[in-house]
Amino acid sequence: MLISSALTLTAIFVVLGLAGYRLLGIGEYRQTDLAVTLPKGTKILQTAVAEDRIVVTLDAGGAIEIRTYDLHTLKPVGRLSFGFPP
Repeated sequence: MLISSALTLTAIFVVLGLAGYRLLGIGEYRQTDLAVTLPKGTKILQTAVAEDRIVVTLDAGGAIEIRTYDLHTLKPVGRLSFGFPP
């Protein structure tokens, strides 16, 4: 009976430990480095974080451009350019 009780308590502690590990997110932090090359003369006007995206507004030689990156992977998600007609 002691062995059965010990195994049951061990199983309960293992399940609670795994649940706590998943809920607290221990071990999920990953450092990601990214270097983005901008064209010469480009200025960063504004940056913002919205939900799971990083939004960067650029002035590229008089044309406004908005670039969007994924917050977790830092991969480019979208690009929106505003130009003027000739």
